[in-house]
Amino acid sequence: MSEPETTERQRYGSIVIVGGGCYGSYYVRQLQRAGRAGALAADALVVVDRDPECAVFRDDVAASGPIPLARRVGEWRAFFADYLDQAAAGGAPFAADAIVPSPLMPHLIGEWIVSRAHARFGDRGVEARALERSPDVPWERSGPDGTHYVSFATWTCPVNCIEPRICPHTRDTRTWTMPAAIEEYARRERAGGRPVVAAVLHCRHRAYGVGMFDTREVVDAEARVAAAARAAAADVIIGTMSHCHGALTRVVIGPPVGDSPGH
Repeated sequence: MSEPETTERQRYGSIVIVGGGCYGSYYVRQLQRAGRAGALAADALVVVDRDPECAVFRDDVAASGPIPLARRVGEWRAFFADYLDQAAAGGAPFAADAIVPSPLMPHLIGEWIVSRAHARFGDRGVEARALERSPDVPWERSGPDGTHYVSFATWTCPVNCIEPRICPHTRDTRTWTMPAAIEEYARRERAGGRPVVAAVLHCRHRAYGVGMFDTREVVDAEARVAAAARAAAADVIIGTMSHCHGALTRVVIGPPVGDSPGH
């Protein structure tokens, strides 16, 4: 169930790292280590932070590895609005890109997909809503912005855990995986008469303790939301998650104009 490091060299275009603080510094150093070891190659490590004096931007060691370091000073939401819009429109230049999320970031991917739904279907009513029923997981909480956080852990996990087959905390086989749990949650909701679809992004361990998901997965998730809503009302759970933890955003899109009750 875990993703062991491959013996083949992984190749990427740009690897976008969310944040240039303590987490970003760790990810950059580990990816540069992977580059030096021949486990990974990339055109660039693109670090996004609003602080021009953040740790990565001041760290000459981070810039001295085999992978070029590109610094992007700005807000995360603004960066991803532009970057993901281009990826959705352009395709090929972003086909080999990947994104390294930060444990403490907002649900940026969910926000972008909801913004795209507003652009596509705004005349039909698009709302980000709280979940009607919580997924059946050991730990869950609703954030103040409506994001729903879920976890199979009731303990504190180390930030560099690669979620191996044997859980470091329980010292037993990890039998759970959040993407499958959320897909099952959506299936049960549909069985209860609610047209719920899950659009899941799975952050997998790739190399040297760094998890990421491919940019094309984000574009595909947004396309799935659009497909679900094209001909009918849609209720979509957008999930960015690893095997153990996840952030969920629910977006509800009204029926096509003319199909609403009373028409």
